[in-house]
Amino acid sequence: MEEKSLDVLTPGPDEFAIDLREYTSPETDIEKDLAEVLADVMRVERVSIDSHFFDDLGANSLVMAHFCARVRKRADLPSASMKDIYRHPTIRSLATGLANAAPVESSVPAPAEVVIPVGTARYALCGTLQFVLFLGYSFCAGFVADRGYTWVSAGSGLIDIYLRSFVFGSIGFVALCTFPIAAKWLLIGRWKSREFPVWGLTYLRFWTVKVLIHANPMIFFVGNPLYVLYLRALGARIGKGVTILSRNVPACPDLLTVGAGTVIRKDSFFLCYRAHAGRIQTGRVTLGRDVYIGEKTMLDIDTSMGDGAQLGHTSTLYSGQAVPGGQRWHGSPAQLTEHDYLRIGPAPCGTLRRAGFGLITVLQLFFLYVPLAIGGAYMLVTLVPALHNRLSRSTVDLTSSALYIDALVLSLLLFFGFVVVGLAVMFTVPRLLNLVVKPDKVYPLYGFHYSAHRAIGRMTNIKFFTWLFGDSSYIVHYLRGIGYDLSRVEQTGSNFGTEVQHETPFLCSVGSGTMVADGLSIINADYSSTSFRVSRASIGSNNFLGNNIAYPSGARTGKNCLLATKVMVPLEGEVREGVGLLGSPCFEIPRSVERDSRFDHLRTGDELRRNLAAKNRYNTRSMVFFLLVRWLHFFVLTMLGLANAELYDSYGHVLIAAFLVLSLGFTALYFVVVERGIAAFRALRPQVCSIYDPYFWWHERLWKVPDHYLDIFNGTPFKNVIWRMLGVRIGSRVFDDGCYMTERTLTTIGNDCTLNAGSKIQCHSQEDGTFKSDRSTLDAGCTLGVGAHVHYGVTMGTGAVLAPDSFLMKGEEVPEHARWGGNPATEMRVAPHQPEALTRKG
Repeated sequence: MEEKSLDVLTPGPDEFAIDLREYTSPETDIEKDLAEVLADVMRVERVSIDSHFFDDLGANSLVMAHFCARVRKRADLPSASMKDIYRHPTIRSLATGLANAAPVESSVPAPAEVVIPVGTARYALCGTLQFVLFLGYSFCAGFVADRGYTWVSAGSGLIDIYLRSFVFGSIGFVALCTFPIAAKWLLIGRWKSREFPVWGLTYLRFWTVKVLIHANPMIFFVGNPLYVLYLRALGARIGKGVTILSRNVPACPDLLTVGAGTVIRKDSFFLCYRAHAGRIQTGRVTLGRDVYIGEKTMLDIDTSMGDGAQLGHTSTLYSGQAVPGGQRWHGSPAQLTEHDYLRIGPAPCGTLRRAGFGLITVLQLFFLYVPLAIGGAYMLVTLVPALHNRLSRSTVDLTSSALYIDALVLSLLLFFGFVVVGLAVMFTVPRLLNLVVKPDKVYPLYGFHYSAHRAIGRMTNIKFFTWLFGDSSYIVHYLRGIGYDLSRVEQTGSNFGTEVQHETPFLCSVGSGTMVADGLSIINADYSSTSFRVSRASIGSNNFLGNNIAYPSGARTGKNCLLATKVMVPLEGEVREGVGLLGSPCFEIPRSVERDSRFDHLRTGDELRRNLAAKNRYNTRSMVFFLLVRWLHFFVLTMLGLANAELYDSYGHVLIAAFLVLSLGFTALYFVVVERGIAAFRALRPQVCSIYDPYFWWHERLWKVPDHYLDIFNGTPFKNVIWRMLGVRIGSRVFDDGCYMTERTLTTIGNDCTLNAGSKIQCHSQEDGTFKSDRSTLDAGCTLGVGAHVHYGVTMGTGAVLAPDSFLMKGEEVPEHARWGGNPATEMRVAPHQPEALTRKG
């Protein structure tokens, strides 16, 4: 692994800085030892102790990560991290900094936790029972849909059909919402802090309730007072005037306590459980009154915040951390700060306003949306001959060409109609709604302006279109069409990735020459428990933004900045320009290094024009190809649906259940074949190339293969089967609760690993115009915490643990049974907090 990583980092033709610098010999033993290690890593005879690692020696972060790993293996040298490298960028300053550092204990003073492997029989039995439960749920859904359709279709006249649709739809919706609540109380009762192994019967009950809670249609009411009522019904203790905007539902709601007036922003995790070393641990999350939780935050089990406390965006509370009342914390792990993240004053928004908003939502749902959905579906069946004729005929002929012609015509009309009509609506309706929401004006929650603001966000954040246009020149035109201010764009062909979201597109500004990798979330709305305000968020020119970044309005970054993956964008201090920012809280690093500029000549002049034209042609073919791929998938599902309609009179609800099961199985197999087919069923190899290299364009195609179906298999053995089919070298009995892997064939996962929800293994990076990829390996028994991010070229030893929301940088090597955490991740040198769950095992 290490040698492979270094092979792809061989100096380019212009990188002769090492041999030309004035040499200063070591003066102390530690300087001598550090210089020898660095020279060995860089494959040179010697290095000067006064030479700058990046500016003089031409190293980059991956080279220095290997240097740190070598140093940590030397018992006679103090441990070094990448943060030490950036703070002390010469051998002389590093030796002084490490020598002056306070002595520390070993990284894992507590006894190492060893994963106790479960038997293959229990693992297989759990998967079988999960499949049986899915079959049972599908059968029940089919039975209800069958009876409902029969009853609605017996109506005569438009009014009668509307009334029947209203009654059936209302009862069905209430049943869908209350069934998970009833199942939770029947199967679990009230959750307590405890621990139990995965793949057992207790885990099966936990998984069943979690899946039902997440599948509840009440999830669509996030940001509505009705959602708070839903969490209360599940057992959460939530006070008055609480606003929750995150769609990450707590799986153990009895352990959640939220005081009155608290605000929880979107993409926050407060699950009240975690998976660790092959076991599920549940624990409390306690928030006092008037607490503020920023975007992309993570609250581990056994965490608390006092009244009036704040947690900034891109921050984490580790298990056992408690924020005192009135204090403001940020970072990963969180630490004290003076910055006030609650930047908006209150507005009149009492109980009556909240109740009225919830009541209007219920009336709209039951009297408008539900009847339109149920009655509309019935009218579609009645008016479309392809459906009506099959439901009414007495003979069955699945070999008739008419079946396939009807499926072809219907799928073409519905699929491409959605694309055309969807774009037309997105480019017009949000602009009309935006007329009523003024920038920098404070509005009360749960009123007309709030509804308009939320509607703008929902309509302009449809993932299908960013998926279609992302990673190409056409994403620029799309974002402009929905309202982005992109100044005078310098087209690169990769200005934005496939995942871009915002609160409102009309207050997003991006400077000329800026490139965004993926996972950008622009925070241009502020919330309190009673009010909201939209304001402009501006990203400077010639910036590069890495993956998974929350970028708020008022950010203190200007021109020519590198914002590293998962960085906490600063809101205080001077405006940063011409620097790189890494970590949470962030610190400065070099904007770029010589090794990463080797392809800059391809990004200017005639060379750029030729390369960009070629990339545009390639991306156009990719877009057409993937539209056809998704349409073909929809065509097959349409054909299955019409075949079901053909056989409906004979088998009824059994066919509906079979359709649900077959659709899921076909979807998984279909997109597996598409992805492996693009790669010609061969594994990827580590690469360093320009974004104008045809290899990179081909690699982008792999990112476009739809994979949202993977979420359905979270927490089941079937997820591991699919990963294997996709090319991941994955061991036995791996527990995957929602991990995502970008380059499957470059990823190796050992036996009995534990991968938490929201974690990610990314075996590539794009830095300005350079693309890099390498293998990452997790040995047996490793644990990735909730929201943890693993970069490329990484090795985690047996039983190693990466704490929640941590960022393990490229090239890092985590020793066996070590505990690492933070952003960027380093050795955790304090004894781990022992959760309350460890005192109650089940």
